[in-house]
Amino acid sequence: MRRSTVTVVGGGFAGLTAAISCAEGGAAVTLYEAHRSLGGRARTADGPYRTNEGPHALYNGGPHWTWLKQRGLLKPLAPLPPMQASRIRFHRGGVLRRLPPAGLLKLRGRKNAPADQDFFSWAASQEGEAAARAAANYTGVATFHHDPGMLSAAFVQDRLRRTTSFPPEAHYIRGGWGELIARMAEHARRLGVRIETGARLDALPEDGPVIVATHLESARTLLKDERLTWDSARTVLLDVALRSRRGDLFSISGLDFPGWIERFTTQDRSLAPHGEELLQCQVGIGPDENRADGIARAERLLDAGFPQWRERLVRRREALSLGRTGAVDLPGTTWRDRPAVERGDGVYLAGDQVAAPGVLSEVSFSSALEASTLALRSARTDRPKPYAPTSTNTATSTTTGPSPNPTPAPTPTTGDTAKIDGVAAIPRLRSS
Repeated sequence: MRRSTVTVVGGGFAGLTAAISCAEGGAAVTLYEAHRSLGGRARTADGPYRTNEGPHALYNGGPHWTWLKQRGLLKPLAPLPPMQASRIRFHRGGVLRRLPPAGLLKLRGRKNAPADQDFFSWAASQEGEAAARAAANYTGVATFHHDPGMLSAAFVQDRLRRTTSFPPEAHYIRGGWGELIARMAEHARRLGVRIETGARLDALPEDGPVIVATHLESARTLLKDERLTWDSARTVLLDVALRSRRGDLFSISGLDFPGWIERFTTQDRSLAPHGEELLQCQVGIGPDENRADGIARAERLLDAGFPQWRERLVRRREALSLGRTGAVDLPGTTWRDRPAVERGDGVYLAGDQVAAPGVLSEVSFSSALEASTLALRSARTDRPKPYAPTSTNTATSTTTGPSPNPTPAPTPTTGDTAKIDGVAAIPRLRSS
């Protein structure tokens, strides 16, 4: 029998997860990436400074950890030296402190935070305003938001619990996230996935189900569906390379305002030239603020934790990230209210602003697995009709968690492996 055909649009973490899962389920998969390189937000800059697009970590409490490990895609990791774990500081009251306030730690143990109330109001009723403000600002590391206290209490509480777990859930990909993307891409090719970079689609292919695994704004344009929107954050990113100095801190968490600095060469010396340290900072900014406001706050954290850092500076890079840091849920909403994975007529959505559970990249992963399961099911039925936007904006996703992984198909022989050979011929396109 002819193999089912699935098209994946987007070659980031979600797109590659979907492509691998569909190929394991027996489908013939083609992945199109508009850029010349794969990765999306998981790209890592070429050397000598291997920076991610903002601070990146992989949480071992998420569903993607086991999935990657089972396929041999997880390692090598860059372990944090045990002594360095004690070199975390909290910027509170304008000074650095070794420990967060006790109320913050008490809040992480609270259960049943309400989705219909903002986090600050709920947390203040539990442990007082000072602890609520510190806890809200601390979760900037997992929300990239300028005011996490205004978000859903359930949404923020989940991130507070995950980011303060002990032992820590955060782990690091040696060489940056680009190395993980490269391993996933090679694994996909071995399964027979055809990967085409530099190939931008302006309409949907009509020869099988399609998984759109792009930034939500790009999906909105491709699908011509103005209802594909969800709140995200505005975040200033600041990368600095400093000449090494003994005694440098590992990370600084802003408790007076949301902000995070991490010295990534602490665990991975390959990210910067010998004798230099690579620091990545992120600070959320409000809708009425500009990049300079966020940079000023990032520099306040640098001044507190890395004295005379300007004299040690050898490289500096600034950026403003708009809506590219994942979904944030306002009071009265949950992940189920975000744009649904299933869009109708054989079209499925995956990414970090889609109706799927998890923290940060886990949303991309979970939505990609669900999309691939639905696409495989659709591919075994009649060819889908031309795509038309569904009548609802944010329909409830068809499952309440990550979909089960399809039964893996046998790995194809070497002769079945596709190679990247430039821009692909665009397949038949269905009307939008």
